[in-house]
Amino acid sequence: MPEDNAFPELAVPGGICPVRLTALKVADFRNYASAAIEVASNAVVLVGPNGAGKTNLLEAISYLSPGRGLRRARLGDVARIGGAGGWAVATDVEGAVGPARIGTGLVAGEATRQVRIDGTPQKGTDILSDHLRVMWLTPAMDGLFTGPASDRRRFLDRLVLSVDPAHGRRVAAFEQALTGRNRLLEDHRTDPAWLDATEAQIAELGVAVAAARGETVACLARLADETGPAGEAFPRAGLTLEGDLEAALAKASASEVEDWYLRDLAAARSRDRAAGRTLVGPHRSDLAVTYLAKAMPAALSSTGEQKALLIGLVLAHARLVTELARMTPLLLLDEITAHLDPGRREALAGLIDEIGTHAFLTGTDPVMFEAFSGRQVIEAVDGTLRSLDA
Repeated sequence: MPEDNAFPELAVPGGICPVRLTALKVADFRNYASAAIEVASNAVVLVGPNGAGKTNLLEAISYLSPGRGLRRARLGDVARIGGAGGWAVATDVEGAVGPARIGTGLVAGEATRQVRIDGTPQKGTDILSDHLRVMWLTPAMDGLFTGPASDRRRFLDRLVLSVDPAHGRRVAAFEQALTGRNRLLEDHRTDPAWLDATEAQIAELGVAVAAARGETVACLARLADETGPAGEAFPRAGLTLEGDLEAALAKASASEVEDWYLRDLAAARSRDRAAGRTLVGPHRSDLAVTYLAKAMPAALSSTGEQKALLIGLVLAHARLVTELARMTPLLLLDEITAHLDPGRREALAGLIDEIGTHAFLTGTDPVMFEAFSGRQVIEAVDGTLRSLDA
């Protein structure tokens, strides 16, 4: 990396690691046959016409974290049409445990993606969280407050995962156990001992999932009010978890709630068999969001207010990751400035600098990013990338 690509110094608090990508390569990913960039700024702006591949590059970066990426696509679906069927993303990162070369991708014909750290194969994707945490905000999330509760649970679980890397495994194990119970209930000849064992697993995992969500929501509620003067551009959101387990955890210990949930599952077998699903648990919970200044549910706020609330929530979460993980997150902001006035664009740039996060932003017009000082502008055109003067 040339010396003139050094990152500017940011006022990151002592004891916190500023995480930065310094180089990025993709191969056979979406519309990119092969592309590479050297990263030289804390704010990287990707510009170009619609369909040029800006969001595709953000999606590639999102695979540097556990999970299914920002589009939740099937692994084979992100492989380039006309390619061999596999794909790869590689980066040089100044991460929480020092410099590392990270690669991930799918080998054609295989079902799970691989991860390599400094050339060494890894088991699973969880190890990625040791090096960096990745967060994102996309236009597809604009309907979060008015859409189904499942979208808000998925959004919240992604927030929890950024501060608690084990959360994803707990959610997956809970959902698997829940599916197993539903199948057992369909068979009237099932040995009750099998249901007892499955329900014990559901109760333990379900309470752990609900508790982790609750702790994250409580921390976000605290940090949403600590964004400084620039944060006034993005209204503070009130956050509440609604659900049976969440209500119980507010009044009793986790072990007491686990015992109650286990008894409820056993007592509700006939009811759940008739319904064809388990009716109580964190899979039925919802995240209620309120525009506090107006005492109004976010779902009833204007489109612009909802966007501002969502941005404020994501920025509060970036602060939370920094505080708890002791590292700054990578922030992927797709078409973020399209509906922001100049004042809010300037406030967003100030908050990103204040948090010290490494941000990748997309848009069609470089003018929309003039508030981001020291930005690096990269143009995407038909699956190719080239640097522009900032």
